Amino acid sequence: MITRREAIVLGAGALLSAACGSGGTSGAARSGSTLASTWSDPAGTGSLAPGPGEALIARTELGPARPAERVLATLAHVTDAHVLDPSSPARVPFLDRLGDPFESTFRPQETLTTQVLTGATRAVAGLRPDAVIEGGDLIDNDQRNELGWALAVLRGGVVRPGPYYGVQLASDPDPFYYRPDLDAPRHPGLLQRAARSFRARGLHAAVYPVLGDHDILVAGELAPTAVTRPLAVGNRALWELPPGLSLPPGTPLTAGGSPDGPPLPGLVQEFLARALAGPTVRVPSDPARRQMDPAEVIDLLRPGTRGSLDYAADVGRDLRLIVLDLARRAGGSGGLVRPGQPGWLASQLDGAASTGRYVVVVSHQPLSSSEGGEQLLALLDAHPRVIAALAGHTHRNSIEPRGHYWLINTASLIDYPQQARAVRVLATAGGGVAIQTWMLDHTGSQLAAISRQLAYLDAQGGRPKGFAGGRLDRNVTLYVSA
Repeated sequence: MITRREAIVLGAGALLSAACGSGGTSGAARSGSTLASTWSDPAGTGSLAPGPGEALIARTELGPARPAERVLATLAHVTDAHVLDPSSPARVPFLDRLGDPFESTFRPQETLTTQVLTGATRAVAGLRPDAVIEGGDLIDNDQRNELGWALAVLRGGVVRPGPYYGVQLASDPDPFYYRPDLDAPRHPGLLQRAARSFRARGLHAAVYPVLGDHDILVAGELAPTAVTRPLAVGNRALWELPPGLSLPPGTPLTAGGSPDGPPLPGLVQEFLARALAGPTVRVPSDPARRQMDPAEVIDLLRPGTRGSLDYAADVGRDLRLIVLDLARRAGGSGGLVRPGQPGWLASQLDGAASTGRYVVVVSHQPLSSSEGGEQLLALLDAHPRVIAALAGHTHRNSIEPRGHYWLINTASLIDYPQQARAVRVLATAGGGVAIQTWMLDHTGSQLAAISRQLAYLDAQGGRPKGFAGGRLDRNVTLYVSA
C-alpha cells in the first residue's frame, strides 16, 4: 500500500527542488480574480503555475442573455476554511490512512490554514463587496483557539498560532505523514514559519456567518463529550494507528443508516477507549483548546444571537440574504431541517416579496442533500423572487439550474483549488436578473501559495477529487428571466 508521503512525492514532479515550490505570486493576478489569471498545471507534472484567466461564459438555461442595466449587489462567498490547530491532542490524524470516511483527518497543508484564509480576505477586500458570506466550517474541530484565530483574520487582529507539536515534525518516523523539512517537495523551516504570529487586516465589510458542522462538532461529526473535552486540553496526543485498531468492513458508523447522521455513541466510546490505551505522545497542554457548545460558537460568530443561526439580512434595497442553520446538534456532518424552519423561511420569503427584493438563500450543507431539505426547496420553488441558493460543505464548485433559480456550491479553502467565489447580481433589460460569478484565488502570501501547491498534490483531496469543477461551475453569467 502506498503511503500518503509517497503519493505526494510521486506527484511532485518538477517540485523536487525546493526552489520550485516556493510559490510566489509575481506572475499571477495580484487581485486574485480568475478572470485575469489563475493557476494551472499545463505540463501535467504536478507543478502549478500562473496562467491565463477564465472569461465569463453565459448560461441561459433559466433565461435569455440580456444587457445589464445596473448592479444590485456584490457579494463574496468564502466557505470551508477549516482553520485548525494542527498540534491539538483532540485530532485523530492516524485515522486518515483508513480511507473513507476518515480521509480528511490529515492533510499535508494543514499547518497553513490561517495564512490561506488571510490570503482569501485580501482577494475579497479587493472586490469591495457589499457583503461577505462566511459559509460555515470556518474552523475544523470546535476549539476556542481555532475560532479566535479565524475571527482575528476576518475582523482584523493578531493571529498567534503558537509552536508546532504534531505529526509533521522531522523527528516523526511514521511514513504516512508528509514532513516538509525532509520530504519532497521540501520546505525547510515551514513549520516554524507557519507558527509565527502575524497581524491580519480584516475584511472591513459586513460579514454574514453560516454555521457548519465542524464549527460545533469534534471533527465535524461528534458532539463534545466527557471523553473528548479533557482530551482537547490535555497533553496526550495520538499520532500512530494503535496496533489492531480497525473497523471491520461493513461496520455501521451512524445511527439510522444515514451516512450524514450522528455517529453511534457506543462505537465512538469504544473506539476512543481502545485508541487511548495505545501509545501516545506528550505535547504541551493548552486550556485555549477547549471545545465549545453551539450557543457559545453562535454568539461569537454573530454576537447577541441565541439558539440558532437562522436570520435574514437586507443588502441594499434590492437583495435579501436568508441564512439557514442546518447543523446537527447531536452529531453528524449532514444538514438537518428542524421543525420550525419551514414556517420561518416562508415568512422571510413573503417579507422579501412584499418589499420587491430578490432573495439569495444561504446554508452550509446543500439543501438538496440535507434531511428535510426538499421541504425547503419546495418553498423556494414557489417564490419567484428567489434567484439562487448558495452552499458549501462539499468542497466542490458546482452550479445547477432548478426551476427559476440557481443552486451554487463553492469550493473550500482547505482543499484544492482553495478558492472563494465572487457573486455580482445585476438587473437586466426587460426586468430580468443576471448573476455574474467567478472564482477568487487567495493572494499575497508565500506560505498560502505553498499550501495551494501541497493541496494540489494531496492524493486524497487534490487533483483526483476534481473539486474545482468544470468550466460551467466557475466563471459564468447566470441569467434569470423576469
